[in-house]
Amino acid sequence: MKITEYPYSPLATRLRPHHLDDFFGQTHLLGPQKALRQAILKGQLHSMILWGPPGTGKTTLARLMANHIRARFESLSALQVGVKEIRQIAERIRSELNLKPSQKTLLFIDEIHRFNKAQQDALLPFIECGLFILIGATTENPSFELNNALLSRARVYVLKKLSLEEIIQIIDRALINDIDGLGKKNLLISSSVKKQIATIADGDARQVLNLLEIAADLAENNTIDMQILQTITQSNLRRFDKGGEIFYDQISALHKSVRGSDPDAALYWLARMLDGGCDPLYIARRILRMASEDIGNADPRGLQLALGAWEVQERLGSPEGELALAQAIVYLACAAKSNAVYNAFNAAKKDAQENGTLEVPLHLRNAPTQLMRKLDYGKNYRYAHDEPDAYAEGETYFPKELKDRKYYFPVPRGLELKIAEKLMLLRKSEKI
Repeated sequence: MKITEYPYSPLATRLRPHHLDDFFGQTHLLGPQKALRQAILKGQLHSMILWGPPGTGKTTLARLMANHIRARFESLSALQVGVKEIRQIAERIRSELNLKPSQKTLLFIDEIHRFNKAQQDALLPFIECGLFILIGATTENPSFELNNALLSRARVYVLKKLSLEEIIQIIDRALINDIDGLGKKNLLISSSVKKQIATIADGDARQVLNLLEIAADLAENNTIDMQILQTITQSNLRRFDKGGEIFYDQISALHKSVRGSDPDAALYWLARMLDGGCDPLYIARRILRMASEDIGNADPRGLQLALGAWEVQERLGSPEGELALAQAIVYLACAAKSNAVYNAFNAAKKDAQENGTLEVPLHLRNAPTQLMRKLDYGKNYRYAHDEPDAYAEGETYFPKELKDRKYYFPVPRGLELKIAEKLMLLRKSEKI
């Protein structure tokens, strides 16, 4: 798909590097002697998936690779093409290849994770026969979004967000190299303002150039200062994809900080998620999960506090609700930890799923009718409250096929210390 060139192009487009040495970041892939760099320089490219956050250079890198191997660059958006269009493009490439057999074609598909299975499968025969080199770009985890057939034919390269220093270098290059744009304005910008712009951009090269261009347009006396930055960054620019990889990474970091008894890190991740626009009620649900999964009966108050924080968030909203969530997070991080109930429940579910519909023992069945009583429903059942210490020693409550199963093993922490002592006494009496 040919992109029409217009007289005006954004700063990010004007400064797109044309040589590999001008590409910022991704030294783990493109540094000296790295395999991908060597493949590019030797003209031995293969189909690949470039996976990374926005603004890390996926499109630019694909164009650079096409230039280095003198391949024709075809660019598609997964939002705009279907199976029919893929086949039409393949036929066009095949026709042009017949006219010029030595011509290589690099097919770049942006947001390839948006392709469904049929669209992904439509690419396979053309990749296999070498009709084109596929470069797919995605911000989502390919192992979740792309099928195994496509992944087996393309190597995955992970692009990392740019460092603060690399983003500042991009700003400096823009101020020098954009001769017909920013260069004409002789802009004055302090190191602290550059650092602030780079911080706001959060590792996104496209974002920082867009911010710089807007700031330059608003600059009075050719000076970009903090006041201008405040004007153009009133909306939240931080990265928080509410359904993607970064979202789940932050959820995971919050949960693991609580599990690891680090209230400070837990508060940081909570603040990051709220600052990024995450729904506080979603966080409240996850806090409830933490209370059951990682604290459990070691401190049952954790579940009550988590539920209370959720209710405060529902009733009062922000900021009162967020403070209640923070209180719950800190309590859970500091509480005694136990995953005994979590493990026990999973073990019980496994038995329930694997053993089918085992019959309820007769003595445990209810007997509200005379017929049921004649069939021995409830016969010989021992009412625990009538027994010493309200415990019917020797009574069994499992189906006979699962007799003596043990799922719950309390940990030696918090309230479960007492629970473990009681169960030990009861089970000890069974052996006497």
